[in-house]
Amino acid sequence: MTDPGTVLVTGGSSGLGAAVADAVVAAGGTPVVLDLKAPDAGHAFVEVDLADPRAAESAVARASEQVGGLDAVVTAAGIDRCGTLVDVDPGEWDRVIAVNLLGTAAVVRAALPELDARRGKVVTVSSTLGVKAVSDATAYCASKFGVVGFTRALAAETAGRVGVTLLIPGGMWTHFFDDRPDQYKPGADAKLNDPAQTADAVLYALTRPAGSEIRELVATSSEEGSYP
Repeated sequence: MTDPGTVLVTGGSSGLGAAVADAVVAAGGTPVVLDLKAPDAGHAFVEVDLADPRAAESAVARASEQVGGLDAVVTAAGIDRCGTLVDVDPGEWDRVIAVNLLGTAAVVRAALPELDARRGKVVTVSSTLGVKAVSDATAYCASKFGVVGFTRALAAETAGRVGVTLLIPGGMWTHFFDDRPDQYKPGADAKLNDPAQTADAVLYALTRPAGSEIRELVATSSEEGSYP
C-alpha cells in the first residue's frame, strides 16, 4: 500500500473518523482532524462546528496551513436524530442536514483547489441509509441520500483530476448510537462492523494509483440488515 499522504478527516476524534486517522498513521501518512473536540491520539487538530459551512471552510484552510498542505479529504463526521418528522425538534432536524450534507460539501469545496493541484483524493461517507430509506430517519436519510448525489456529481465534475470515492458503510460499533432513545439503539446481539475494518476500506481507496479509482465502496457486516 502506498503512503496516503496528508489526509484531512472530519469527525476524526471518534468512531469511523478516529479509525481512519489511525489507519492513515499506520500506513505512513499524516492525519489532520476537524472536530468539536481534540482527538485522544494527539493528531493535528482544528476545532470547528461543521454545522456552520463558512466555519468549516475556514477550518480547512487552517488545517492545510498547519500540516503544509492536503493530499486527501475523508468526510467521516456525521450525526443523527431519530424520530418521526413531526416529533424531532426542527432545529435538531436542520442540524443533521447541516453537519452531514452541508458540512461535507463545504469541506470538500474548500479543499478542492488544493486537491486538484495535487491530483488528490476525496472519500465521502454516506450510509446504507443513503440508499435505503427507513421510518423515523427522515433527517438522516435526506442528508445521506444527498451525500450520494453530491459525490456522484463531484466525481463527474472532477474526473481525471481528483479521485472521488463514495463510501456506503453499514452500522459500526461506535459511540454514534449513545445519545439515541433506547428504542433506536442496536441490541447487544446486533451485527455491526468494527470501524477499523471500514477504515481499511477507506485506506484502499486513498492509495489507488493515479488513473485508477474506487468510485463507490460498500462496507458492511456480512449480516447487515439495511443493505441492499
